[in-house]
Amino acid sequence: LTAVTSDRINSWSPAWHPGGEWLYFLSDRELRSLVGGPWGTRQPEPYFDKPDQVFQVALRRGLRSPFKPADELQAGEKEGKDDEDKKNGDEDAVEPVEVELDGLAGRVYQVPAPAGNYRGLGVNEKNLFWLSRDSGPDAKWHLRALPIGNEGKEPEKLVAGASSYDLSRDGKKILARKKGDLVVIDAGSSAPSDLSKARVDLSAWTFAIDVREDWRQIFIDAWRLERDYFYDPGMHGVDWEAVRDKYLPLVDRVTTRSELNELIGRAVGELSALHTSVRGGDHREGPDDVEVASLGARLARDEEAGGYRVEYVYQADPDYPDERSPLADPELGIDAGDLIVAVNGAATLEVPHLGSLLRNQVGRQVRLAVRDGDGNGDGHDSTRDVIVVPIDREWRLRYADWQQTRRRKVEELGGGKIGYVHLQAMGSRNLTEWYRQFYPVFNRQGLIIDMRHNRGGNIDSIILEKLLRRAWFYWKGRVEKPYWNMQYAFRGHLVVLCDAQTASDGEAFAEGFRRLGLGPVIGTRTWGGEIWLSSSNRLSDRGLARAPMWGVYDDEGNWLIEQHGVEPDVVVDNLPHATFNGADLQLETAVDYLLEEIEKDPREVPPAPPYPDLSFDYPEEGEGG
Repeated sequence: LTAVTSDRINSWSPAWHPGGEWLYFLSDRELRSLVGGPWGTRQPEPYFDKPDQVFQVALRRGLRSPFKPADELQAGEKEGKDDEDKKNGDEDAVEPVEVELDGLAGRVYQVPAPAGNYRGLGVNEKNLFWLSRDSGPDAKWHLRALPIGNEGKEPEKLVAGASSYDLSRDGKKILARKKGDLVVIDAGSSAPSDLSKARVDLSAWTFAIDVREDWRQIFIDAWRLERDYFYDPGMHGVDWEAVRDKYLPLVDRVTTRSELNELIGRAVGELSALHTSVRGGDHREGPDDVEVASLGARLARDEEAGGYRVEYVYQADPDYPDERSPLADPELGIDAGDLIVAVNGAATLEVPHLGSLLRNQVGRQVRLAVRDGDGNGDGHDSTRDVIVVPIDREWRLRYADWQQTRRRKVEELGGGKIGYVHLQAMGSRNLTEWYRQFYPVFNRQGLIIDMRHNRGGNIDSIILEKLLRRAWFYWKGRVEKPYWNMQYAFRGHLVVLCDAQTASDGEAFAEGFRRLGLGPVIGTRTWGGEIWLSSSNRLSDRGLARAPMWGVYDDEGNWLIEQHGVEPDVVVDNLPHATFNGADLQLETAVDYLLEEIEKDPREVPPAPPYPDLSFDYPEEGEGG
């Protein structure tokens, strides 16, 4: 093995030129941050967009890069050995590739192509190919090509929206995937004039599969993937071959793909590792799935009043009106107590359930006949029509309502001294939650970080890093209030809430929060799944039987959290009946704790010292000095 590039830089996607003289690769060496300093809202940090470039390395000394501009010492292209062999009739002659290892790393050249977000480099005799991603959220990938030569050409977009591609073995054709389609094009440097003609028609493709044999293979593959990916090569002491022999005969009794998942799950469960999941695969799904839309409110059938009573409209953060309930639109003027008597002209009491009138109405305009709650009930003067657009996944609104009511409760009980942040999970969307919720309250004297019901992810280190920032000096201008360096460092008292539904990375955050000395953890013992994993071990039908891959342990050599969970410093449980009636004892305990800490140590911003007096006495006229 010989290292071609330094380990100080990330380099990947090597591709050999067919001529045997050059090795091409990608590397992220264009490190120019879009953020030039720490100033700005929400603590901006360096971000390196489009860092990737294309490079080539000469496999022998003396090779001139084909991208190097012509000069007076270059007498034109010399007749190569391949041309000589062809003249002699030996077109199949293969010249051995010679690589001079001495000085290899010093013979790297940058290919004249703009930096970008690249992957999947390929090369044929005349062109380089790679996938390039646009900037921004939901950015698309594109297949690009660059001619190998010194004519100064720019990379051209061959297939817009291509997510992957394969170069044929002879380097003459490219098979590219664009959304659900496959296209075959010439491996040249120009985009095809009509890409639709290059589409591979798969509509007539059929495959005869013995389903039982297929399921048997899937089960064995899942068993093998657990065996090869599981973090403990000893498989927690379990005889893994005996597990296979125990469950494999049951595959013949499986009748659906869902049952196969259940069987795989039982086999995986023998490892006694909580952090696993079995799901997906080639399920039969009919075209008759009907989606019932939601109006974003709690409704109750009221036979006597003649419709469905609006008991409660779910509330969301008022700063983000695009996330509010359909019935919460202030233009509609709908309040708790109002009555919905008709949907699209159909009386609501003439059907068994209101949901039957909202079938397949997600995202569509729906006409509601609404009677004011204080009306006389005759449906004459007090009934009016409104247009709403129902939504799907009502649980999101219920969750947002729970968050919003928790925040208001903290504001009320804490007297504006305590901030509140809740994270539903630990993924990219939850980073948005953090930036929305933390920075408006970063200067409070206390902060509750609510990790209850957290489903996990992988951003604990980002959040913990923010909380570890410490202010150590303060700026004071002429008129504004003092503010501190280590921008947005939290100077107040901290507490974390957790419960039995705090899972995975939510647990890692709670344990790290306490071990790093940031504050106490309040609530109940967490779920207990902390062997980390990925979704890389897919099955042949895209199903998933994830294997726990990375166990977590501390400085003293103790495995953490798995099978037990995080024990809170202060144990407080929310009892069902009290919680149903609106109480939240865990939250109230956290507020009380922080108020006591603030009383003992208010963490006020220290006042600026007196301005220095740098004057001196001038000597009187006639005096020396």
